[in-house]
Amino acid sequence: MYVTPEQIQASTKANMEAMLSLATSQFAAFEKFATLNANAVKAAFEDSLANARTLVSVKDVQELVNLQSSFAQPTLEKAIAYSKSVYEMASQTNTTFTKATEGRVTEWNENFVALLDKATKNAPVGTDVAVSAAKQMFAAANSAYDNFTKVSKQATEIAEANVAAATETVKGLAKSKKTA
Repeated sequence: MYVTPEQIQASTKANMEAMLSLATSQFAAFEKFATLNANAVKAAFEDSLANARTLVSVKDVQELVNLQSSFAQPTLEKAIAYSKSVYEMASQTNTTFTKATEGRVTEWNENFVALLDKATKNAPVGTDVAVSAAKQMFAAANSAYDNFTKVSKQATEIAEANVAAATETVKGLAKSKKTA
């Protein structure tokens, strides 16, 4: 029932690999987000320059009003696309983190059950009740974790559906204003 140095070393190595994997995925997500922001700022700057050049050539008030209206639609569409991209990146990063966490929890569960089984084999007579109680508590904790995971996934799906619906609503409003 004793833990050997090799087991400690293997566990430490597995935990370090898991942490490095998460750090790598977080850095990749940060890099994607920084690139997205840089591209958005560059596009906004280029659009502003183009709009300023166009505004300089305006000859009357009516043309100015028409131009300002025409500037709004592409800006709104780009803002929607940007928001959607940010949400997708966050969702992908969350999925990666969740999968890694679930994998580690599964491994820890298996190790804990193996430890309890070893403890049961080597335990003095009469301690089987305590070991059984520990197993039941562990099973209840796993059940609660599974329920929490399911609820979290459902909440994520609902949030994704709401984002998609809101995006479509904004696009519809923008199109209706454009035709008006």
